[in-house]
Amino acid sequence: MQVNLTDLITDASRVIASVLNHEASIRASADAMTRALRAGGKILTAGNGGSAADAMHLAEELVGRYKGNRRALAAVALNSDATALTCIANDFSFDEIFSRQIEALGRKGDALVVFSTSGNSANILNALDAAKRSGMVTVAMLGKNGGKAAGRADHEIIIASPDGARVQEAHTLILHLWLELIEAAMK
Repeated sequence: MQVNLTDLITDASRVIASVLNHEASIRASADAMTRALRAGGKILTAGNGGSAADAMHLAEELVGRYKGNRRALAAVALNSDATALTCIANDFSFDEIFSRQIEALGRKGDALVVFSTSGNSANILNALDAAKRSGMVTVAMLGKNGGKAAGRADHEIIIASPDGARVQEAHTLILHLWLELIEAAMK
C-alpha cells in the first residue's frame, strides 16, 4: 500500500487551521483553568492511549514550566499512576479509574481537563460526572462529533475530524495555546 504523504500533510494542515474556529473556546477554557489555579485549586487531567499522553503533557508543563520561569502550578495527570489505575480497575472497573481518583482528589474550585478523540470512553464520561458532583469546572477536548461527552462539560472543544491522529495533533496545539495563556496570566 502506497502512503500519500502529500495528502496526509494537507489533511493535517486543514485540521490544524480549523483550530482558529475555536479561539473563543480556547480562551474561555484557559481562563477557567487560570481562575482555578489563582484560587489555590489544581488541574486534574485524564485521557486514554494517545490522549493519556496529552493529559500528562499538560500536567507536566503546568507543574514544571512551558516557556518561562514561574511558580509551579498544581496539576496531576490521573492516568499516570499505574498503581492507582490497576488497583481501581481490578477492585472496581476500568470505567472508574478516573472517577475514583476525582472522588479522592477533586475539590470544589479545581478543574478537570479530559482528552478523548471519540468522546465515548466510559471512564471519561464517569470522570466528567464525578467532577461535576465535586463542584469542579470541566473542560473536554474531543474529536469527531464529540461522542457521548459532547455537551457534558462546562467548556468543550471538538475537533471535527474522523482521524484520531489529526485530532490529537490539534489537541496538542490547543494545549500549547492554553499554556501560553495560563503562563501569561500567572506571571
